[in-house]
Amino acid sequence: MSEVRVLAFDTATDDTVVASIDGDRVAFERTVPPEGRPLHSQALLSLASEAADALGGWDGVERIAVGIGPGTFTGIRIGVATAAGLAASTGIPVTGISTLAALARSIGEAAGTGPVMPLLDARRGEVFGGLHDAAGAPMGAPFVCGPEELMRQLGSREGVVPLVAGPGAVRFRDELLRAGFETEPDGSSVHRLAGRPVCELGAMAEKTGPATLEPLYLRIPDAQLWLERDGNSPDANRN
Repeated sequence: MSEVRVLAFDTATDDTVVASIDGDRVAFERTVPPEGRPLHSQALLSLASEAADALGGWDGVERIAVGIGPGTFTGIRIGVATAAGLAASTGIPVTGISTLAALARSIGEAAGTGPVMPLLDARRGEVFGGLHDAAGAPMGAPFVCGPEELMRQLGSREGVVPLVAGPGAVRFRDELLRAGFETEPDGSSVHRLAGRPVCELGAMAEKTGPATLEPLYLRIPDAQLWLERDGNSPDANRN
């Protein structure tokens, strides 16, 4: 892995995840769970400052990495906007990282080699997911679906039985077990995104810059659906 000093964070899930690395050394790593609701806006900047201090200050940071989703619309926006602002104010190169890829790498580090299927709770009775190798490299396109389609996708992968983990696996644990798929107990750390994999993927990223910060939403945000349902979408008001 590149010997680059990286500060990274992800706010696409309910957890606020922040870390920094100096090559192979983890300089700082912190996860702030939600207290009824996510604490991204309250915790992110102060944690990012602590992560930078662990590298000797912002002058010691060589790259900023941020999770671009999929996940909650508000969480993704907070993370991406914060990364873009920090990059603009410090001049540090920035890169966007798939939250699914980072979770896949977390799962791989905790559970060993082999394909993994990270699943994030997408609300609305759905999950975000995608097949990856244990290092976080995608082995297929990301998707959003309900439990029935998820079981169909998992069952169609003949000869490839991935380890299924993440908040979405906790959400649909009963359905997974009934379909014959294994997953770790609900309280296992394998289900939680860690900060170091976001840093590591950021260090390995070939591209940096604002173009890499395009959010990965996978579906229309709830607020837009509500507007369209109520007939208040921009398109509906043009006539």
